[in-house]
Amino acid sequence: MTSGRRAIHGVMLGIIVLDTGFCRLPGDIAHTGTWPFPVQFRVVRGVRPRDVIEGDPRHSLDAFRAAIDELAELGCSAITTSCGFLAALQDELTRHSPVPFLSSALLQIPMIQRILPVGRVPGLIVSDSSALDARHFRGVGVTSGLPMAALPFDGPLLRNMREHAPEVDRPAQEADVMAATAGLLARHPEIGALVFECANLPPYSAAVSRRFGLPVFDIVTLVRWMHLSLQPEEWAG
Repeated sequence: MTSGRRAIHGVMLGIIVLDTGFCRLPGDIAHTGTWPFPVQFRVVRGVRPRDVIEGDPRHSLDAFRAAIDELAELGCSAITTSCGFLAALQDELTRHSPVPFLSSALLQIPMIQRILPVGRVPGLIVSDSSALDARHFRGVGVTSGLPMAALPFDGPLLRNMREHAPEVDRPAQEADVMAATAGLLARHPEIGALVFECANLPPYSAAVSRRFGLPVFDIVTLVRWMHLSLQPEEWAG
């Protein structure tokens, strides 16, 4: 819990980042140029993406709780994370956090389901469909069974992340996301909106939306929504 004493004031979003070393592009959650408002990053050293995606993220609960404590003590008004698979810890970390906590872009699914036309459903683009299970959907308040597609394991985007590539080929990574999306939509024409689970995919959201004519929800749309609620627009008149 916060002590009431704050060294930094104003609305600021806290971002918990997993221990990674790959090149991040503007639009990525952990690129400073993504955010038009103040953010504070906190890297959880020793907690890697595979620990959260392939392992049991509950083993890292103490590390995430400590990160929340530090960001809240610093004065963050809300806190989010750099991995959509942390949806599995939404309930535990919300109970711990003294400020709003947003684990994953998947939190937007219930709203999207309510607003789409009858017969339309959200489609998910994820980093690993085999690892996404009932725990993650339960954490965001939905049941599993939505259409989804995973990025190819040997594709440039996931390979660059695994190998901590210091430089990346943006067009190749974008083509990776486009191909996964095209395949998903070909299999599921009932999809009326897309949700990007992976917090490294927002650099390609605009291109995907233009090409396929669908709304795209990602971690950036979620965090900007949160920020706007904390610092509403001032209107003259």
